[in-house]
Amino acid sequence: MSMELSREIALRLGVAARALPGVSVGRFVNGLVAQLGWPLTEEKLSLLTVTQLRNALSQGCVINAGVDLPSADVVERFGVERLKQVVEVLWGQRDDVEEEILPPLDPYAEGDLPGSIRVAVATDGGEEVNAHFGNCRRFLIYQLSVDECRLIDIRSADLADEAEDSSAFRANLIDDCHVLFVQSIGGPAAAKVINAGVYPLKYVEGGPARGHLDELRAKMASLPPPWLAKAMNIPVEDRIRYHVEEV
Repeated sequence: MSMELSREIALRLGVAARALPGVSVGRFVNGLVAQLGWPLTEEKLSLLTVTQLRNALSQGCVINAGVDLPSADVVERFGVERLKQVVEVLWGQRDDVEEEILPPLDPYAEGDLPGSIRVAVATDGGEEVNAHFGNCRRFLIYQLSVDECRLIDIRSADLADEAEDSSAFRANLIDDCHVLFVQSIGGPAAAKVINAGVYPLKYVEGGPARGHLDELRAKMASLPPPWLAKAMNIPVEDRIRYHVEEV
């Protein structure tokens, strides 16, 4: 690669790489060259597609971990909207990428919280229950015990719209969870969530996720209803039966 990049192209590449956490400029350039050829020019970048960007990021050594990531994993890592914005930067149509500050994850290893359950929260932003299951942007995944609540994962739902069955795709995203917090959900989608082993709780008014999680922790500590006792692995003979309360 003997030819130098123009200052304009170098600036675009720098802005684009900064918008993709864990991606170095050098490795990012290598991935783009594999897709578009050398040298990178304004004309070539103007024809770049989101699919080509996904492929560039999927190639070995682009991500710091040095691992080949399937395109679907790239989208889950960065989100479709972020990739679209990066493409627009490389086209020269925008000067920066909008930053959405995601909540930080808490440290967690399997077995850290004995007797805990896993809760998915459908959200469009922040740590809020503020989205319909069928079009939420992501799921926040919490590990919840009587004494503690940890945010352990954030899962993008961007690829759901490309799936043959969007509701099933979303249900599969959270099938390791016991409970789903959602602002609204349709009957057929709720059935798929339940079939995935997840118990949906609808909070029509929405609100801060951690406030609702604290309420659930209180139930765990006192008189958990049958579905919650089952999720907590409480023996059948010890489960207290009573009517499920409305949220």
